[in-house]
Amino acid sequence: MPRVAERPEDLLSQSEALALSGLEFMQRIVDGTNPGPPIGQTMGYALHSVEDGRAVFRGAPTFMMTNPMGTVHGGWYGTLLDSAMACAVMTKVPRGSVYTTLEYKINILRAIPIGMEIDCIGIADHVGRSTGVAHGEIRGIEDGKLYATGSTTCIVMKLG
Repeated sequence: MPRVAERPEDLLSQSEALALSGLEFMQRIVDGTNPGPPIGQTMGYALHSVEDGRAVFRGAPTFMMTNPMGTVHGGWYGTLLDSAMACAVMTKVPRGSVYTTLEYKINILRAIPIGMEIDCIGIADHVGRSTGVAHGEIRGIEDGKLYATGSTTCIVMKLG
């Protein structure tokens, strides 16, 4: 069961993180060995599953994620897609390296109803020595409908 970091000291040190491949790092979040980031708790989603080149987050927007019109804010879609797509890249990053998002783009296709459980799937398309590219989608769990898509480019940096 994933757990969430509650303070900076709960996170792995840089040397601990660099000793793991990106896939190992992500798998340890899923199994609860390593804490997940607090942004997931804040935004109402968590890492659900991970494998080589793929990361799935599951969550549901609450009223706290709405804009002044009462619909789910576009930033929720973007944050979720950024997490899934970048973590898909992370699964391909070797030991001693890190990544970060350089840019991402999203397309919102339809409104997600408040409280509706969704999966956000990120798929790595390419991860090389210096860049990673991925795409993602948000789908309703019960209805299977596509609610949003995205794409990202990440930088990969060797530190260790």
